[in-house]
Amino acid sequence: MSGSRPRRPSHATGAIALVLALAVALLTASAAVAAPRESFAQVESELMCVVCHEPLAEANAPEAIAERNYLRLLIAKGEDKRQIERAMVAAYTPAVLANPPAHGFNVLVYVIPPVVLIVGIAVVAVTLPRWLGRRRISTASPAAPEASLDPADARRLDEELGRFA
Repeated sequence: MSGSRPRRPSHATGAIALVLALAVALLTASAAVAAPRESFAQVESELMCVVCHEPLAEANAPEAIAERNYLRLLIAKGEDKRQIERAMVAAYTPAVLANPPAHGFNVLVYVIPPVVLIVGIAVVAVTLPRWLGRRRISTASPAAPEASLDPADARRLDEELGRFA
């Protein structure tokens, strides 16, 4: 009679099915997270019109409209930001990028401002204490005005100051 009873799935089989379902759900979710669709506004803000040299978001030239249409096409294809930038540079030259690529001569754009800032801070850090130190020395020991005046000049100075008191 044991052969006539329907076989029930064991708890292990149910657990394996649950783990597989969770794995499929996680893979699907991670694929969606790994490949987010690029935002038109975000990518557009990082591009320039190659004709009028204005940000693409603000430009109204016919070339800017063509660039925006091409950008929409690339986003609709599902390309990521790097692929979009490469395609835009291939179509419109590197002048289409708002931020120049960080290689070659363009590295100076990214290196010089921090270097100037660091040098400026160093100059202030070195010269300010020296300047303040000299000021303290000159004000710490003021010479008495009467010490360098002869008695006639000191008397005349007192008379002059007495008129204002």
